[in-house]
Order: sequence, then C-alpha cells, then structure tokens
Amino acid sequence: MESLRVLELYSGIGGMHYALKESGISAQVVAAVDINTTANEIYRHNFPDTPLWNKTIEGIPLDDFNKLSFDMIMMSPPCQPFTRLGLQGDVADPRCKSFVFILELLPRLCKLPTYILLENVKGFESSSARDYLIKTLSGCGYTYQECMISPTNVGIPNSRLRYFLVAKMSAENSSIQTSDKGCSFSHVTDSGFHERSSVLRYKCQNIDQPSEDNSNVHVLYKRETQMDSQKKTNQNKDLSVQQIQDYLEPQMNIDMELYLLKPKTLLRYGSILDIVQPHSRRSVCFTKGYGRYVEGTGSVLQCCMENEISSVFTNLDQLTEEEKLQKMLKLNLRYFTPREVANLMGFPQSFSFPEDISIIQQYRVLGNSLNVLVVARLLQLMSSEHFGHSEGEKQFSVLGNEYQCS
Repeated sequence: MESLRVLELYSGIGGMHYALKESGISAQVVAAVDINTTANEIYRHNFPDTPLWNKTIEGIPLDDFNKLSFDMIMMSPPCQPFTRLGLQGDVADPRCKSFVFILELLPRLCKLPTYILLENVKGFESSSARDYLIKTLSGCGYTYQECMISPTNVGIPNSRLRYFLVAKMSAENSSIQTSDKGCSFSHVTDSGFHERSSVLRYKCQNIDQPSEDNSNVHVLYKRETQMDSQKKTNQNKDLSVQQIQDYLEPQMNIDMELYLLKPKTLLRYGSILDIVQPHSRRSVCFTKGYGRYVEGTGSVLQCCMENEISSVFTNLDQLTEEEKLQKMLKLNLRYFTPREVANLMGFPQSFSFPEDISIIQQYRVLGNSLNVLVVARLLQLMSSEHFGHSEGEKQFSVLGNEYQCS
C-alpha cells in the first residue's frame, strides 16, 4: 500500500495521529485542524513537522481541502451536542455546525477519501447527526461499520465507552467522480442502515444503565450496594485486562503533595470516590474535570494498602468529622498524574506536555481526547482486505463484544 495522505480534523492533542503511528499503516498527516489554542500548543510540541491549521473547519474553502488530496479523514467531532448530561441539542447545537459542514462538503470533493474514521460519545448513535452521516456515506458509496468499544476490550483497565464508525469506499464505487452537484443518493436503500442502527441503539440502551431502582437497596459502605461491589470484583478478576500498576509512574518521580486529596475533599466527597488499587483491573472514565471536580470525573488511587477500603468506610457516618478524616487519611488517596492518565489512554512514552501547560490544563485536554490503542486497532481493521466482508465483521464483533461489561 502506498503511503496514505491523512486529514486529521478536531485534532486536539494528537490522539488520532498517535493511533495512526501505532497502527503501523504507512501514512502521513497532511494537515491537522483545531481551534483550541492549548491543544494546538501540545500538538505542535509533539508533531512539529505536521501542518496545523488553527481555523474553524467551516471557514476552510473547498479548494483548500481539494489541494490536500487526502486518502483518509480521521475525526472526533465535539461531543457536547450528544452527551447524556448535556442539553442533547444534536444538529441544532452550534457546536455541531462544523460537523454538518463536513457532511455537506464530502460529496463535493474532487476526490473522495478511501477511508473515514469517526469517534464520539455514547449518545451519538441515536442522534440525527449520526443518521445524516450514514445517509451521506451510503450516498457516496461507502461501506461502513459501527461499534461501541471501551479500552477494556483491548486489555486496558479503564472504562471509556465510545461510539466508533469506520468507513471504506466500496471497490465497485471507487471510480465514482464527484462534482459540485455531489454524490447521487438515488440508489440508497434506507432499510440497511436503519436495521444496523436499530441493533446498535438497542445494545446501547442496555449499557451503563441501572438494572434496578437502588433507592431501597442495602448500602454496604461508601454508598456502594452488593451489586456495585460484585461488579467491581468481577472486573478485577478479568485476567484479559492488565493491572493499574502497569500504568503508574515510579513513586520516586511523583511529587505526592501535588496529587494527594485534600482533607476537605475527603470529608465532602469521600463517600462517592471511585477508589482503585495498584492491583485493580478497572478504573472509571477520566473527564476534562479531573483534578478540579470529584464526582464522576475519574478514579483515585489508594497508595497505602495496610487498610481495607471496607474497614475505613463502614459506619463512617457515625463518627465525628475529625475521626472520619483520620480514617480516610490512612488510605493515602491521590489523583492519577497526567502521565498516568495518558498511559491509560494509550499515549506512548514519547508524548509530552510543554512546560507551560499546567496540571489542570493537562487533565482537561486528556479528558477531551481518546484512547490511542482502541483507534489504532480500528485503523488496522479498517485498512485490512477483510473490511466490508463477513470476516471483517467477525473481527469487529470480537473487538466490541465485551463492551457491556465495561
């Protein structure tokens, strides 16, 4: 295969670019596009030779895209229009404007790219934006596959369930020439992608959803039910997933004072912390709020193993504030460092931050990024000769078949 020319949209800190390198595919990123100045500084620090366009996508003329003559598009559009905790504005959200622009632009390109890879949050699969994407791809002659994957599927002890779509120009349509009039949609049969969509949506509706009302369920400790405890136990028994300790920095390299949880944080949020240990095979998704906020932003690490979590938190509410604090301090809880979060997200050791990027900024851009190894595996499958055939679908199934346990 000749070296592919790749366009990286919403490039962030370069997660897609690292995935491309990790995949082993012969390729060159001919342009990366993003408007986040902090992310762009980090991207340029790690990929100084890659043209980086600090522009809005919808402000780039068609001619400029055509001049790039790219063979692949990799993109991770803004997730806010589709998140469960957001307003779910979908295509009406202004932050979706650039993605809609891309879909309108694609049929007008002089040369359609052979490959397209897209990543987004759970929720995208049931959006109007997704339906518009599928209609556009089908109309332009692409074969595509969709899946929901978490890093646990590739052995990484971190849950970060995401929607992925990979598309390849069908061999019989590879000679189609586009024009300003765009691709023809007259041959599209809606039944195919609606059937695929309904299957995906059914599966997604059963992911991360509580199976019962826990309001009357007995809490063991730390607001944790028997079901919660059993789920974590099962995750920690999964030997196909590595242990947290494989992703940690040497303790001598860490300034513990920067990462230990403050007493007021322990007292206020101790009962809702997701605590993992070095031998754990699980951690929850790290978000852009990690280090600033506590609830739902990521796991914290227990550094002192002399005390069991259950012994510290059982009947904790019956103690005085000072007694509570002294018990929780025994666990020596700390945040994961940005380097450790990057490790869990599959970034190579060569990845680094410029010195002027603060710890909070590092957490923020990592929380907005993606898992490098998951995307690398998808790129390998997408570029294989089996893609679009039954063998390729089987490989995708194997990659994504464990996500309901993530």
